[in-house]
Amino acid sequence: MNEDVNRYLSGLKKWKSELTRLREIILDCGLIEDFKWMHPCYTDNGKNIVLIHEFKDYCAILFNKGVLLKDPEKILVQQTENVQSELKN
Repeated sequence: MNEDVNRYLSGLKKWKSELTRLREIILDCGLIEDFKWMHPCYTDNGKNIVLIHEFKDYCAILFNKGVLLKDPEKILVQQTENVQSELKN
């Protein structure tokens, strides 16, 4: 476990238990824990895969290449129009 992530989580006033649980789930997938852009970041083979992030009214799991994920149930939400890139054929 990354000490920067430990400090980040211990300093949270809101969403601490939710983000701690997300951390456990992500680490259980075998991803490597890092701390980038002031938030927990999880990588595989040196590639950024997912971040966990707290906001005022919600917490989120952010996929770095979310546009590449299949989402037939439409459960993923595009945070802002500038966050998601287009997949070109």
